[in-house]
Amino acid sequence: MATFLIVLGIVLVSLFMLLLFSKSLLGLVVINEREVGIVIKKMGARLPPGRHIALKGEAGYQAQTLAPGWHFGYYPWRFTVKKTAVTVIPQGQIGLVVAADGSPTPAHRILGKVVESHNFQDAAQFLMNGGEQGRQLAILTAGTYRINTALFTIITTANADRHNMPARDLLVYQIEPDKVGIVTTLDGQPIDNGEIAGPIVQDHNSFQDAQTFLNNGGRRGLQEEVLLSGSWNLNPWFVNVEQFPMTEIPIGHVGIVIAFVGKAHMDVSGDGFKHGNLVDPGHKGVWVTPLYPGKHPINTRVMKVELVPTTNIVLNWAGRTETHKYDAHLSPITVRSKDGFAFNLDVAQIIHIGAPEAPKVISRVGSVQNLVDHVLQPIVGNYFRNSAQEYTVLDFLSARSERQEDASDHIRRAISAYDVQALDTLLGDITPPDELMLTQTNRKIAEEERKTYETQKLAQDERQQLVRATSLADIQHDMVRSEKGVQIAELQAQADIKRAGGEAQAIKLRAAGEADAIRRKGQAKAEAYLAGVQALGSQGYTTLQMMQIVGDQGVRIVPDVSVNGNGTGSGMMEGLMGMMLHEKVQPKPVDNGEVEG
Repeated sequence: MATFLIVLGIVLVSLFMLLLFSKSLLGLVVINEREVGIVIKKMGARLPPGRHIALKGEAGYQAQTLAPGWHFGYYPWRFTVKKTAVTVIPQGQIGLVVAADGSPTPAHRILGKVVESHNFQDAAQFLMNGGEQGRQLAILTAGTYRINTALFTIITTANADRHNMPARDLLVYQIEPDKVGIVTTLDGQPIDNGEIAGPIVQDHNSFQDAQTFLNNGGRRGLQEEVLLSGSWNLNPWFVNVEQFPMTEIPIGHVGIVIAFVGKAHMDVSGDGFKHGNLVDPGHKGVWVTPLYPGKHPINTRVMKVELVPTTNIVLNWAGRTETHKYDAHLSPITVRSKDGFAFNLDVAQIIHIGAPEAPKVISRVGSVQNLVDHVLQPIVGNYFRNSAQEYTVLDFLSARSERQEDASDHIRRAISAYDVQALDTLLGDITPPDELMLTQTNRKIAEEERKTYETQKLAQDERQQLVRATSLADIQHDMVRSEKGVQIAELQAQADIKRAGGEAQAIKLRAAGEADAIRRKGQAKAEAYLAGVQALGSQGYTTLQMMQIVGDQGVRIVPDVSVNGNGTGSGMMEGLMGMMLHEKVQPKPVDNGEVEG
């Protein structure tokens, strides 16, 4: 066992010595998978002036690098091989390249042109294809690269601070949603005279293919084309991007594009439109096609979008202002009447601009505010100033509706020439002069007082008539009552007459009956008397009748109290006492009609 270990050790040492000998003898260089071999030649011809990388075996840094593996012939006395790590560009980042060698960059350019070099991994190809030294137009996107760092310096987020660059410039550029990126290119031919931005260039993949952009005539400076929302591999040495919100056209509006860049101006408004020019989209001028409600990726650095309300617009020549503020500079209209008085008018004008006519309006006047300030204000103001001079203040006030109707017709005709529809003209407050109003007020008060007096007089007359009518009604009532009383009296008299006649007749009848009864009774008595006389004789029958009368009438024959008449006063006293005693012992009547014994 010990012998085996000894033998193994001898073999290993021999192999190590052989390896050392072979590296020196055979010039062996081993490059790992994640390494790049940078070769420096110690002996050879000198490089031409201005060159730093050897292409033909000159002494110095060689263009060719060593790939992973075993390489022979790189003897230490002739070559030095530096091993560097591969270049890694992480996801979401880019790498900028600076070339230490190559052709000089032309004076009108600031970045080296893009040449075929297998993404800067073939330095020899880069130099032989005319690659230019300095900052490069091409960039490295996410990936792993075997770069000859003797020729190329790669700037990433990891080393951006050492190259005085913000790390954020080495990130993939992001355009936020609902925004547009307005691009300014930093390389290329100058913009043509009279232009403010470079024209749209085809096939450059949204400024990601910078060389195609330049080859197809791209200009340095502000660009007409914009970047939309998304991620873009942009070279920050080539483009600068500013983000702006998309142009939003609200509901009830259209957007009229006024382009300052684009194709040559070509009027498409037709012969009938003499007050402006309209062009197709993509040309300079006012676009004939409006932008409808929504969001639009408009380059607001080279285009202007004028919003035009398509709903009804109310403009006030008064002390109030609508929310749109188009009438912020309008004020009540001061006019002078026929009789020399100055007074103020509040006017409201309602207008409408149709979407198809909106480009014509903007082409003619530039903006809705200009339409209000330079068209509507003089038309409306001058009409009322001229109209007021034909009427007195009082006539103007009294004929308000006619003035309003005339104004509406006149203004409608006047602004129709500007492709604007006038819907209505309304008169608001009319403020006459104070002195005139004072006079009119006094006159009106006097007139009202006169009317009041007349009304009161009429009321008094009516009241008198009412009193007269009431008295007459009362008299008529009494007359009617008297007439009715007379009629009633007459009826009562007739009734009394008839009643009296009836009573007289009744009395006659009753008297006749009574007389007959008395006669018969008397006759009966006479017959009875004759019979009594015949039976008893006249003396006897008379005595009998007397006795019967005494009995029927209760005549006392003997007095209750007798008084002796002896000629003394005691008889009178006895008589008085006897009467008092007699009254005390008389029976008293009780409630049931009986006498108390």
